[in-house]
Amino acid sequence: MRIARFVVDSDPLYGIVEGDSGSEEVTVIHGDPFFHGVERTAVRHKLEDVRLLAPIIPRSKVVGVGRNFVEHAHELGNDVPQQPLLFLKPNTAVVGPNDPIVLPEFSEEISYEAELCVVIGRICKDVPEERVDDVIFGYTCGNDLTARDVQKSDLQWTRAKGFDTSAPLGPWIETELDPEDVAIKGWLNGELRQDGSTSQMIRGVRELVSIVSQAFTLLPGDVIMTGTPAGVGLVREGDRCEIEIEGIGKLSNPVVRR
Repeated sequence: MRIARFVVDSDPLYGIVEGDSGSEEVTVIHGDPFFHGVERTAVRHKLEDVRLLAPIIPRSKVVGVGRNFVEHAHELGNDVPQQPLLFLKPNTAVVGPNDPIVLPEFSEEISYEAELCVVIGRICKDVPEERVDDVIFGYTCGNDLTARDVQKSDLQWTRAKGFDTSAPLGPWIETELDPEDVAIKGWLNGELRQDGSTSQMIRGVRELVSIVSQAFTLLPGDVIMTGTPAGVGLVREGDRCEIEIEGIGKLSNPVVRR
């Protein structure tokens, strides 16, 4: 099931996206599916007639996982971490499909990172791997934008990873996905730059969720970005980044500087 967040006139709504590519429709659901379940209404819209938003604005946090692909760690000259390398992004970093990625004035080296993102569905803490599926609401595409120059100069990652618009998410949440071996692709201006799979992760999705839940209490709507395959590169004003996750869809964002 594909759960989208969108606007038609003004107020954001949630809906179920159904139909073949190019002819999808969105059925509005009652309230917030994270707290009220998924209950259909009789209201339907053509997908082309709505504006998709980020499928979730996390109520508390976005948790990132650094260097979770061996080749990505090596392409940046880093060793593979012995322990999970976790960081946080504020919810103000989140934008949705086709929203602009705004390059911050304090950096000249912003890079893209295509990632599978886990969306948490219930309050949880210290979740064993065998029960992780019980706490996951679904999955979405993400782009973990990173200010590489600031990452090096600050010696920690808050500014580099957490600036406004540094976490595009979308286009919707897929609730029925097996994350063990799905393709992760990233394009820059139509050129394929990243072509990996979740099977290449150092720590798989279920292990990561369990590990993150040991550090933080996870709340409904929290997002875990699970790491990126090799092929990251810099973006410039006027570029367009596209992230595609097999079984979910494609997330596309233009790059601007203001």
